[in-house]
Amino acid sequence: MIEKKVQSKKCEKSESGKSCDKVCDAVAGKEGVVRQSFSEQKLSAKQIIILCLCGALIGFVNGLFGGGGGMICVPLLEKVLHLSGKYSHATAIVIILPISYISALIYCLSGNLQTAPFLTIGSGVLLGGIVGSFGLKFLPEKIIKIIFVFVMFAGGIRLIF
Repeated sequence: MIEKKVQSKKCEKSESGKSCDKVCDAVAGKEGVVRQSFSEQKLSAKQIIILCLCGALIGFVNGLFGGGGGMICVPLLEKVLHLSGKYSHATAIVIILPISYISALIYCLSGNLQTAPFLTIGSGVLLGGIVGSFGLKFLPEKIIKIIFVFVMFAGGIRLIF
């Protein structure tokens, strides 16, 4: 991923003249980073095949278990596309959202949805998701990785016992 240091809130045009596809990290008064967008990245045929196969695995896991695809998606984005932790988590949410919606619709149409847990736990998940997404913006990447590892580890241990 190409990075370019900037000093302002606005994305400056790069040498190629492209500015609309840039994502700015610049915060008022602080030095930020402009990252090359996905559309500007050159992916090899091998990377494209790996991403498509892993996408199918993510969708399968999410559909089968009603979630969990993000636990595969985040490391994939970090290793294959070399995204930072924050970008990996944010991108994983955007990838998982439509998969989760479709899975939920299928579960609902199949009669596998209980209303009380959906309303009560769902409300908490909605609130927690909002707080968590704001936390992603402010927490250091190292803390995010530690939390992610702890959640994965705790989930794995819980499944065993």
